[in-house]
Amino acid sequence: MGEESKKVSFDGEAASLLVKELRGSFNYGTARSYEWRVSQVKALLKMLDENEEQIIDALRSDLAKPPLETVVYEIGMVKNSCEIILKELKQWMMPEKVKTSLATFPSSAELVPEPLGVVLVISAWNYPFLLSLDPVVGAIAAGNAVVLKPSEISPASSSLLAELLGKYMDNSCIRVVEGGVDETTALLRQKWDKIFYTGNGNVGRIVMTAAAKHLTPVVLELGGKSPVVVDSNVNLPVSARRIIAGKWGCNNGQACISPDYVITTKDFAPKLVDALKTELENFFGKNPMESQDLSRIVNSHHFARLIKFLDDDKVSSKIVYGGEKDESKLRIAPTILLDVPRDSLIMSEEIFGPLLPIITVNKVEESFNVINSGTKPLAAYLFTTNEKFKQEFVMNVSAGGLLINDTVLHLAVPKLPFGGVGDSGMGGYHGKFSFDAFTHKKAVLYRGFTGDASVRYPPYTKTKQSLMKALIGGDILGMGRALFGWS
Repeated sequence: MGEESKKVSFDGEAASLLVKELRGSFNYGTARSYEWRVSQVKALLKMLDENEEQIIDALRSDLAKPPLETVVYEIGMVKNSCEIILKELKQWMMPEKVKTSLATFPSSAELVPEPLGVVLVISAWNYPFLLSLDPVVGAIAAGNAVVLKPSEISPASSSLLAELLGKYMDNSCIRVVEGGVDETTALLRQKWDKIFYTGNGNVGRIVMTAAAKHLTPVVLELGGKSPVVVDSNVNLPVSARRIIAGKWGCNNGQACISPDYVITTKDFAPKLVDALKTELENFFGKNPMESQDLSRIVNSHHFARLIKFLDDDKVSSKIVYGGEKDESKLRIAPTILLDVPRDSLIMSEEIFGPLLPIITVNKVEESFNVINSGTKPLAAYLFTTNEKFKQEFVMNVSAGGLLINDTVLHLAVPKLPFGGVGDSGMGGYHGKFSFDAFTHKKAVLYRGFTGDASVRYPPYTKTKQSLMKALIGGDILGMGRALFGWS
């Protein structure tokens, strides 16, 4: 629909010009109509259908991501978001009627959804298509002009996103800016109507600081140390498989909601470790370093960061499974560590990789104190058949989202908002929550020229004062006292 994106020098002047161009298109009303929004969502679906192999190849280049993970978690989930929008957008765009009060009688009121304007989406490298396109399609559905800044850490995906969005989408309202720190900095200096950032907390603070200069609202999708609590009364093989699927089956642990560490009792830990070992071998074979079903570490910087965790003197002796590494191939085997000290480096930072520490407690209920002594995670998981313990977990553990007896699947429920709390982020999206994230609900009150009560106008007599107090408080009896002397 628009011209294909071209890589050019991008500085503050270019960023300012870009925002000016998009704001002009937005102010002209290009993105507001239902028809335009639907056309762009359909164009995105067409883009994904016609370029599936290219997307698979890009993610194989960036992360050695297995094709199944690309098709299901990247392409499939974005398609699902698009289909929901096509089905429900017209309803989302309708004004919502609300009740009025005696003070405004006769009147009617409604909340009118309106697009925020020109928005910036800064996405992450680990799921470069999902974490780019899911927020973008929400911004489009809400009627905004949008700039996408993909992560330079996944360069093949970034380049392909720029090429495809330039080819399939309306470039008067939808643009891609590639690059690294300099380009991101230039973008953050501009005035946006909303910024949506996915990544780590350190950069999240930079984004929020930049946004504050323009009073720009932000959505921050961060991460944290997502715990898994495992009770002793579970179906152990199923629990082990689901922990593995969430940890190593999602980008080899390079996911914001991957299980970061496990808490279980001292007595049950050996059984859990044995079950994890058995299922890991079933999934990835006796030599997981050769498995085609495990992503590699994204780059040498993150490889060195993970090896630093393992080389910690407090940790190196705690490996009970795995630990193999190959720097030339950027591969680290699925690794389990038992009874890792809580003051070790691996327990103080988000892991974001294939290492799984297990810490033990005397009673499983002690897990609440362990979790709550740290920052609030993006996700928290519990495996148990004890109904009382489930409720205690929900009531006592604060996280962006909770999942009982599985991992990561809450991400796939569009009726649930996905987002963090505290250090794991602010704001949420998915399904209608994506539409809401990029929408202002404008309050509108309608009145006619009847019912023009003199009580609201000077001179302010005592009777008027009493009547106004009753009106504002919705006090029918008080109105009767003021007007008729009711007792």
